[in-house]
Amino acid sequence: MAHGRFPLLTLLLAILQQVSGSGVFQLELQEFINTNGMLENGESCLPNCRIFFKICLKHYQTVVSPGSCTFGSVVTPVLGSNSFIIGNVEGFSNPIRLPFNFTWPKTFSLIIEAIHKPSGNFYKRLNQNDKLVSKFTIQKPLNVGEEWSSDGMSGVHQTQLKYSYRVVCSEHYYGESCSRLCKPRDDRFGHYVCESDGSVSCLKGWKGEYCSKPICLDGCSEQNGFCNSPGECSCRLGWQGRFCNECIPHNGCRHGTCQNPWQCICDEGWGGLFCDQDLNYCTHHKPCKNGATCMNTGQGSYTCSCQAGYTGVNCEEKINECDSNPCRNGGSCTDVDSGYVCECPQGYYGTHCEHSVLNCADSPCFNGGTCREREMGASYACLCPLGYTGSNCEKKLDKCTNNPCLNGGQCYVLGYTQLCRCLYGYKGPTCSININDCAKNPCSNGGTCYGLHGDYGCICSPGFTGKNCDVKSIDECAMNPCKNGGSCHFVPYEQSIACVCPFGFMGSHCEFQAREFPWVAVFMGAGMVGLLVLLCMIFIVVRHFSVSNQNKTQKQ
Repeated sequence: MAHGRFPLLTLLLAILQQVSGSGVFQLELQEFINTNGMLENGESCLPNCRIFFKICLKHYQTVVSPGSCTFGSVVTPVLGSNSFIIGNVEGFSNPIRLPFNFTWPKTFSLIIEAIHKPSGNFYKRLNQNDKLVSKFTIQKPLNVGEEWSSDGMSGVHQTQLKYSYRVVCSEHYYGESCSRLCKPRDDRFGHYVCESDGSVSCLKGWKGEYCSKPICLDGCSEQNGFCNSPGECSCRLGWQGRFCNECIPHNGCRHGTCQNPWQCICDEGWGGLFCDQDLNYCTHHKPCKNGATCMNTGQGSYTCSCQAGYTGVNCEEKINECDSNPCRNGGSCTDVDSGYVCECPQGYYGTHCEHSVLNCADSPCFNGGTCREREMGASYACLCPLGYTGSNCEKKLDKCTNNPCLNGGQCYVLGYTQLCRCLYGYKGPTCSININDCAKNPCSNGGTCYGLHGDYGCICSPGFTGKNCDVKSIDECAMNPCKNGGSCHFVPYEQSIACVCPFGFMGSHCEFQAREFPWVAVFMGAGMVGLLVLLCMIFIVVRHFSVSNQNKTQKQ
């Protein structure tokens, strides 16, 4: 019956091999005892029994029968003589590993044969001189685990074998039958590690069956946002914001909001398709200053009614009576609601400080100024030292007073120095360096200036010449150089004149009269040529007849 089930079991094992699974059956041989040094048949090993083992692992059988080692087989080298402790020797590693590539069935059959090899150590090839010493057969259930199962068996003629065994899963395989495959990975196909039972544990920031779906930023809208990496929140079309929960209004919407993408719902006080028409400009912008009253005039317009003393579109300009410098002789002007007040320096009085009560005896000149009497001592004048000005030398000049900036540059005082802002075409501390000669408009009489390397040139208007188009060109045709009614023309590219002559005249200025064609001379020449040709022909004919007559006379 066992033999009858073997083909069926082989088929089942072949099917099991297709199932993902991988493990190792490990067998540790510990000690072999052969006290009498005898073979299984009762004969004695001479001089000793040199023992090696043949191991066959196969599927579980109630009665173990010969046949294929369906789970694997191993043949060891000679490990010792008669009785010995089994350890590692050259070419042999203990424990013995029998890997399998199928789901572990939790049962097995194991056949261990101790064989005597009289000579040599060619354990990979059995030969007829090898003799069986003892045979041990095991049929047991076995679960996957790290713990070793120790056992021992006795054979014929007082032989014994001690051993241990276990089944463990290969790397990346888990479960009671080593059937669960799990390889940690961190790539586009998954981001996880494996637990002790082979289950998948996602890395931080990933989720899903294979941990391939990133966990977006906390709060990111599931409907309007997405992410390709953990912690991100990328918005779908029409949405914006950190969490993609803000809709994008219509392009050009100025004072409006939206509830869905591309809407433009106007705020209060605004209208129009793009909410850009201000229906209440005064309230929204408060353009009028200095207590002025604002009035909406529609379509985003307004007017300001200014308080007394202010002017301008928005009443932003204060009317200052002192802007006209009404105070004379260094008087200080103060603007007041009713106009202005002049505070006069010592020695002056009047509404505009126009009257003087001082003379040089009163030392009116400040800052080292020199006093000079005028009008017989009734008045005076101050000669101010360098850096001061004013009727009493009371004003200190700054560095821009004398306008040091050239060529239209603007002067500014910065601390204890002055700076010049130059017009285009000039540079330098005082704008004295010309970097664009055309900036001075050097071309006269409507000429067009163009820059050259370190220089300039002018394209002059008709009738002018010279570098700056300041020389009036001479009209050579005005002198009537063409004779006999010829027409004069100026050739610009050759800078010269040309005469178009009437019929019958020629020359650069039409000064020569063209002669009639000499027809008589032509006819006379042609007649002479014809006469010469006729004479030549007569000469040839006469000579021909003369030669012919001489030949006839000689023949007679």
